[in-house]
Amino acid sequence: MAKATKKSSQQNTQKPHAKRRADQYNDPKHNYRKYWQGREYEHAAEEIAIHKLLKGKHFKHAVDVGGGYGRLCLLLENYADKVTLAEPSQQQLDLAKDFLKGHPEIERKLIQADDLKFDDNSIDLLTMIRVMHHLPDPSTEFEEIARVLKPDGVAIIEVANYLHVRNRIKHLARRERMPVKPVDIRSAKNRREEEIPFVNHNPYTVLRQLEHAGLRATASLSVSNLRSVRLKQIVPRSVMIGAEHVLQRPLALVYFGPSVFFMVRKV
Repeated sequence: MAKATKKSSQQNTQKPHAKRRADQYNDPKHNYRKYWQGREYEHAAEEIAIHKLLKGKHFKHAVDVGGGYGRLCLLLENYADKVTLAEPSQQQLDLAKDFLKGHPEIERKLIQADDLKFDDNSIDLLTMIRVMHHLPDPSTEFEEIARVLKPDGVAIIEVANYLHVRNRIKHLARRERMPVKPVDIRSAKNRREEEIPFVNHNPYTVLRQLEHAGLRATASLSVSNLRSVRLKQIVPRSVMIGAEHVLQRPLALVYFGPSVFFMVRKV
C-alpha cells in the first residue's frame, strides 16, 4: 500500500484533534461475529441497500472502513477489482482472517477512520457501515473520506437514525422537538470514558456535516425498517426481507427506519 500523502495546507493549519480511542473491540466481550448471530434480517437489509446503491457500477478499489471481521467485504468483491478491510481493532482483523480465509485477495489493514492511510484522491468506493454510532462528532472522519475519495468516487455512509418513526411518535406524545445534536443512548452506568460511545444522529445534521467536509449526498435509503424482536418471531424472514426491498426507497423520504444509508460524492 502506498504511503499516505500529506494533507492539504488548509487541513494542516487546523488545530490538531485529540486522537480517538478506537480499540474497544479488542475486548473479548465485543465479539462482533457473535453479535450478528440472530440478526440475519438486519444483515440482509444492509446488503439490499448496498446492492441498490451500487447497481450497475464497478470500481477499482473498495475500502470498507470499520468493517469489523469483514462481514460486507464479500459483497463488495462483486463491485470492485480490489477490496480492503480498514479496521481499527486487531481482534476484529484476527476474526477476519478466519472469516475471509477463502478470499486471500481481500486486504486487511489496521486503520482508523479519522486517519485513513491512503493517498489523496486514491479510492473510488468507500463504505462506512455501523461506525457512525460510535462517532458523536464525525467531522474529522468526513474530512478524511473527502481527502481519499477520487473526484468521481462514491462513499456509502450508514447513519444510526434518531428520527426513526418510534422516536417521532414518542417525542410527539411528549410535545418535544426532535434533537438536532447526537443523542447518547448508552445506559447511565456505561457512560464512562472507557466505554465505547453509542449515539444516534439526526440525518439532517449529518447532511450539513457532510457538506462542510466537501461531500454531498446524492441518494438515501431507509434501512432495517422492520427491525423488531417481536416481528422477527412471528413473521417469516423471507417476508420481512421482501418487504424491506420494497420499502427502502419510499421510506427514505421520511427517514422512517433506525438506519439511513447515504450515497455521497465530492462536491
